[in-house]
Formats: sequence, C-alpha cells, structure tokens
Amino acid sequence: MGYKSLAECVSDLEKHGHLLRIKEEVDPYLEMAAIHMRVYDAQGPALLFEKIKGSKFPAVSNLFGTLERSKFMFRDSLENVEQLVNLRSDPVKALKNPLKLPGIAFTALTALPLKQSFLKASFEKTTIDAIPQIVNWPMDGGPFITMPQVYTEDPDKAGILNANLGMYRIQLAGNEYKLNEEIGLHYQIHRGIGVHQSKANAKGQSLKVSIFVGGPPSHPLAAVMPLPEGLSEMTFAGAVGNRRFRYFYDEEGFCISADADFVITGTVYPNETKPEGPFGDHLGYYSLTHPFPVMKVHNVYHRK
Repeated sequence: MGYKSLAECVSDLEKHGHLLRIKEEVDPYLEMAAIHMRVYDAQGPALLFEKIKGSKFPAVSNLFGTLERSKFMFRDSLENVEQLVNLRSDPVKALKNPLKLPGIAFTALTALPLKQSFLKASFEKTTIDAIPQIVNWPMDGGPFITMPQVYTEDPDKAGILNANLGMYRIQLAGNEYKLNEEIGLHYQIHRGIGVHQSKANAKGQSLKVSIFVGGPPSHPLAAVMPLPEGLSEMTFAGAVGNRRFRYFYDEEGFCISADADFVITGTVYPNETKPEGPFGDHLGYYSLTHPFPVMKVHNVYHRK
C-alpha cells in the first residue's frame, strides 16, 4: 500500500489490528524501551505512545516487529520490487521472465524521486531537546535516535540519485555535546556517508547532513537495505512504498524529505569528533565510548 505518511500507516495498522495505542504517560528513560522489549518478545503489535514525559510529540515503535506485519505494510509492492532488484543485480536472470518486464518498467518509472516546490509551510521549527529523549539502557551515554535515515550527497556528484540514505544511530545529548547545538553520528568510514565525508575532507570542505525521522515505512526500510550498485535508496523507497520519494531543498541547501515527521539538518566538519556512546547494542553488549563525527545542528523541523 502506498502510504503517504507514517500517520497513514499507523491508521491502517490500527484498523487491521496490528497496532496498540498506549494512552498513559510513559517515561522515555528506560520505561518505553522496556515496554517495547516485552511486546516484541511476545510477537505483539506495533505501539503508539501518545504521551511521552517531557515531550509534546508521540512516538511509534515495533513497526517491523514481526515478518507478518512487515509483509502486510508492503503487501501491494513486494513482487515488483523483487523483480526490480533482480534486474539491477542479475539482468540476465530477470530477462528470462519477459512477461514480467512491463510491471518492472512501470515500477522503475514511478519510483524515481520527485522534487517538489518549496514546502516549508508543511513544517515548523523545533529543538533537539523537544524530541522524545529516549534512553534504552541504563549505561547509555544519552538519548538516541535508533531508526534515523541519514542523507548525504556525494561531494563529487551532487544530486539525489548519487546520494546515500543510511541508518546510523544518532546521539541527541550527553557526553560533551552542546545541547541543541551538537549531536553525534555513529558510522564506519566504509559506509556511504563515510565515503562522502572522506571526499569532503580531501577537499577541505564541510559535509551537509540531513537526518529524516519517521515518514512512510518504506523510507527506513530503504535506509537499511543492501542494494545493488546503481540503485539508490530513494528509488528503492519509491518502489517498495508505491509512492515516489518526495523532497525539496531548504534555504540553506539541505535536502528535506517532504514526508518525514522530523528533519534535523547540520554540518560535519573535517576531523571534528567528540566522544559518542556507550550504547546498548542489539548484539547484547554495550559498544563503548569512542570518538565519532559531531554534527553542528542548523535546523530541526517537525511535521505540522
């Protein structure tokens, strides 16, 4: 189904019994994570936390908590997306099924990113500390965003089709970060954003970074997918979501996902790091504090 927004996805999941609303106030320090863990372990529904202590914004979790629910969210597009990926990674195999090519072609054409006119009216500005400050584990270095979509463009080849959309955890506060002015980015140098930063460093330039949070479920899915070379994450998001990735650029030249719920824009400068972590990793242990790139925050937008 081609969800236009995360809110539309939430409504669809609730309508079909795949989502539970939690109306009581919940503490983002450990309590939210504990509730999520218990529901996930029980193969339970997605969760919508309506009241989060210290924030006016709600939050949803466990969207991808079961394979059944994940298939449900993409029930109308999985077959064509599989063929599209096969066409990029193994064109000979894909061409052995010529009857499926019209559907693949239609998927490819309707999946390309769509640049829109300036849509600032759809967003309002906020601050980092207004976002739910979710701390998952007692020894975490601070609150983190754990399902962000981190967008950067290639310094040598500008434009969205040469951009990278990856999922790299974001530390919102704690350690030596200046509140509302700096956040931490955790990624390895061989990742897409690391390649872009290396190119920017070699030129002595800063790197523009846009962090998207929320949006249709196809967007975070695209950010974690190991895609074949030449198939951009934004195109994949359009294909799997049955809706083109809509975007525009703000006055400062940062890419804004028009369907995101939050967008954080900022700049990474050559060789500037600060301690990031610890962080309770999904592998069952804490990743320790290490120096990682620090992002200087320019703007924080939230969807109206």
